[in-house]
Amino acid sequence: MLCAIISTTSNHRLLSSAGAIAFVLLYLAFGYGAGLLCNLIAFVYPAYASIKALESTRKEDDTQWLTYWVVYAVFGTVEFFSDILLSWFPFYWLFKCLFLAWCAAPASWNGSLVVYRQLIRPYFLKYESQVDDIANEVAEKAKKYVDLSAEKAREMAADHVTKQD
Repeated sequence: MLCAIISTTSNHRLLSSAGAIAFVLLYLAFGYGAGLLCNLIAFVYPAYASIKALESTRKEDDTQWLTYWVVYAVFGTVEFFSDILLSWFPFYWLFKCLFLAWCAAPASWNGSLVVYRQLIRPYFLKYESQVDDIANEVAEKAKKYVDLSAEKAREMAADHVTKQD
């Protein structure tokens, strides 16, 4: 009798989980606002897992979630420039969500590691010095403009004070 109750409870949980997953998949395929649901799925669990990784003493989980966010950033950038084309594909949000779920999977074979190692890392290593040079140049110019702006603000403040006297 107890085994039958446990088995029934286990089957009920399994059916409830399968039903929830089926609903989410169908909603991503056909629902209004599927982009919001997809982005929530792509943010909520990874953000939670990232916070847990930051609070742990293990380095491996930090690396896993940093890798996820790098892949997510590259994917988001590519998606931004190709969004007008991609949005016409049927089931776009479903495939995007499945891809990002694969990237966030808490396993050694997750997508973010595969994408990073196969696509992002080779290009990063190839162009790292050029990107560093550009970043340094931009930082120097930004510092110049900030210093110039601060100097102008001091001059304007001094002029304002002398005009009031």
